[in-house]
Amino acid sequence: MSNPFVISQQTARRTLLACQGLYPPRSWSGKRGAKTYLKKVRSIQFDPINVVGRNPDLVLQSRVKDFRPELLDELLYKDRYLVDNWDKMASLSLVEDWHYFSHHRTRMEEIFGVPSDVVMSLAPFVLSQIQQEGPQCSLDYHFKEKTDWHWGPTRITRASLEGLFKIGKLGVHHRVNNRRYFDLIENLLPAEVLKTTDPNQTLGQYQRWHVKRRIKALGLAHPNAGEHWGGMIGVKSPIRQRILQELAEDGDLLKVEVEELPGDVFYLRQEDKKLINRSKKDITALEAAFIAPLDNLLWDRKTVKRIFDFSYMWEVYKPKEKREYGYYVLPVLYGDRFVARLDPGFDKKTRILTINNWWWEDDVNPDRGMISALKRCLGDFLAYLEAKDLKFSKTLLKKGNLEWLGEFK
Repeated sequence: MSNPFVISQQTARRTLLACQGLYPPRSWSGKRGAKTYLKKVRSIQFDPINVVGRNPDLVLQSRVKDFRPELLDELLYKDRYLVDNWDKMASLSLVEDWHYFSHHRTRMEEIFGVPSDVVMSLAPFVLSQIQQEGPQCSLDYHFKEKTDWHWGPTRITRASLEGLFKIGKLGVHHRVNNRRYFDLIENLLPAEVLKTTDPNQTLGQYQRWHVKRRIKALGLAHPNAGEHWGGMIGVKSPIRQRILQELAEDGDLLKVEVEELPGDVFYLRQEDKKLINRSKKDITALEAAFIAPLDNLLWDRKTVKRIFDFSYMWEVYKPKEKREYGYYVLPVLYGDRFVARLDPGFDKKTRILTINNWWWEDDVNPDRGMISALKRCLGDFLAYLEAKDLKFSKTLLKKGNLEWLGEFK
């Protein structure tokens, strides 16, 4: 096996961003552009909290210039290009990858599909109702009995729907806001997809596939344990380390070292090696982007800290008095570095975007190019939200280097 490929920290930043479709951001457009990005990473994380869009909406708006949330709903529930799935947490995955998750569904059935379990005892009734009545949500059932579930006591019918979804018997037909309506999976996915056999017959083959696939979602991957490796069946640290080593020896992955980070090794897909050379060249006009809290780029926050010297924590579940910044703060990317943090709010009735707060990172002195990029970014963000106005306090303008916000009034 060849020696690790050594690059500078700046090249590492740019390579990671290029893998993520963020160097530069919003370089794709339309449904074709969204598909190009999704095909590249295979999976994005879903979270229903909607402050300025759900997490996958925010992921796509930073890559696809004219993205609107309706486009994602089309890809999910009209085109069936994507499917609600369980990958790294709740995720949206390509339908064409459905058969590769057979080992995952088998494991879920071992956990949630035991017929004698009180939740699954209701499964025949739930499946029969959906077969007769069509897509159903938890409110369509009137059982009051509750059971212990992941998040606490839950109505047994809701738990049954959730369990059948996890084992692949049901899929999401559509959503009304965040309420899921379930249908039989055979009514949602093409027969040829459901009939396709998983080529990974053994658990070991599946694990190798999933580790390699996860690197597609990450871009530049650090081997150490962390939530960025979550959701893979049986892939503990020793197994993951062995698989990464084997993939590198087989030429599927490239070992990368960063000059300024001695002792750290990262892994990059061999086909992404070309991005390293591209990343050594400066972009003529740098652009800015607001990054989703659960963006693929931020799945491994330790790597983000190593490469970008940027620490980020999603504080949505922290008590207000313990938050350092705010409830739903978005990192602000400019070129190949994080330059600020944005605390936004959006009134869906008045369609007014509010900037509650803005924090510049230390040692950031915005020049004319950065301000111009931020103005373009904010303009595109307003268009993505279909916002009618922008609101912020006079106090915010006095924080420094934010006078440009006034141009949107």
